[in-house]
Amino acid sequence: MNTTVSPPPEAAARPQSGKPGGRQGFSRKRFRQNIPLLAMFLPVVAFYVIFKYAPIAGNVIAFKDYNFFDGVFGSPWVGLHNFELLFTQSRTLSIIRNTLMLSLLQLLFGFPAPIILALMLNEVRKVLFRRVLQTIVYLPHFFNWVIIGGIVVTVFSMEAGTINHWIERWFGEPYPFLYKPISWIAVFVSSGVWKEMGFGTIIYLAAMSTIDPGLYESASMDGASKLRQIWHITLPGIRSIIVILFILSTGNIMEVGFDQVFMLQNGVVSDVSEVISTYIYRVGLKGAQFSLSAAMGLFEALVGLVLVVAANWVARRFDQGLF
Repeated sequence: MNTTVSPPPEAAARPQSGKPGGRQGFSRKRFRQNIPLLAMFLPVVAFYVIFKYAPIAGNVIAFKDYNFFDGVFGSPWVGLHNFELLFTQSRTLSIIRNTLMLSLLQLLFGFPAPIILALMLNEVRKVLFRRVLQTIVYLPHFFNWVIIGGIVVTVFSMEAGTINHWIERWFGEPYPFLYKPISWIAVFVSSGVWKEMGFGTIIYLAAMSTIDPGLYESASMDGASKLRQIWHITLPGIRSIIVILFILSTGNIMEVGFDQVFMLQNGVVSDVSEVISTYIYRVGLKGAQFSLSAAMGLFEALVGLVLVVAANWVARRFDQGLF
């Protein structure tokens, strides 16, 4: 009769790997196998090191009286003088107010827009029709703001604008959309939503494709309407993506795109169109006050960091944090 001898408990609990603790050490064979993947990853690392992390050292000029002759590290230290000078200017508070106002309006109208559009497209059953609509709404994302700005000016300009052509024909007098603060803000926000709405829609549609179709079938058999299915199945299914994108969006509240503002602003509406990015361009590049503009940029980055951490802290209370 054959008998099998079971190993002692110490041997059974012993890790099978040759390394202590069961952890695998450095393997030259695995490293050689992964060389092509590592080579493909190197340009990404180089990009972030050169263009994202290395320029952080340049923030030191916010605490210096920077000049070209002494350079970044040779210029004399002035401590917080640039920040004191920045926040004693009467124009600074209005610039920060404009930046916050435009960013919050973009977040208020721009963030839910792709979610609503994705929900609508997800209910379209004609595949060809849905793909055509996706292409149409996604196309503006690839256009530069120079092109989009030219289209907006062509449509809303007072002299030869398409809309004012019909307004003048019907009411006899054109309306200065780009020269009134309220209408300029409306044009600014709506053009930004139109340009970037398609990109967010693609992200949400990709997230919706991972939802189990059986959930919709079960809900339909139970008599749930389309709105009920969207509220109880679709939205909870993409909730994590919504939270992640919202956290990332809060980090850009203090950052209004320079291209969009620069292409649409004019001197008449400068009281509402002057934001931090255009201030840095006007004072830093055109006025050569590099230390002052660096102080403004550093302040903008710090506020963005605080907002991201705060939004993530709130999301973690609902088990949806990004980090």
